[in-house]
Amino acid sequence: MSKKLLSENAKCVFKWKIFSIYQWEQEMFNWKKKIFEKAARSDTIDIIAVTNDWKIVILEEQQPWRDFFYWLVWWTCEENEQPIETAKRELLEETWMEAQALDLFGSYQISSKLAYESHIFIAKDCEIIQEQNLDDWGEIIKLKEINWKEFLDFIASDKFKVKEFALEVLKMIYNWKEKELKERIFS
Repeated sequence: MSKKLLSENAKCVFKWKIFSIYQWEQEMFNWKKKIFEKAARSDTIDIIAVTNDWKIVILEEQQPWRDFFYWLVWWTCEENEQPIETAKRELLEETWMEAQALDLFGSYQISSKLAYESHIFIAKDCEIIQEQNLDDWGEIIKLKEINWKEFLDFIASDKFKVKEFALEVLKMIYNWKEKELKERIFS
């Protein structure tokens, strides 16, 4: 969890498996005091995994409570784990791949009411180095390699859930920087 996204005098008033609720008293501009509240959770990672033949790997995934969906490699940072460590571990566990380089694309705060950051990485020159090692709670993951055009179509679809990345892609394309974006992902 990104403590920097909480007031320095915030106190945890409720803690559960994923979310904790913090509250703090804050003096307003009229000198009255008001209680503020924010939910906090561990940071998350998403990975744009690129193979050495310039294909982008997405996951076709199914979990016990929902139908198949398509996603990037993703997960939640474990306690005291840095996002880059989570990215390396999850890339290997979910895709059986290792990257020659893992670069941070960006870190995003999703909402002012949630204290956590979503970190998006680009994994370059990914190669399969081991067998699948999925969580033991019953997820099914298949790899699907797609080209740039398919990736852009995927990002623009309702199936794509990493909205902060989709917005960055939209801004770059709108500002005539698709070539720069493509170079950043593939080079």
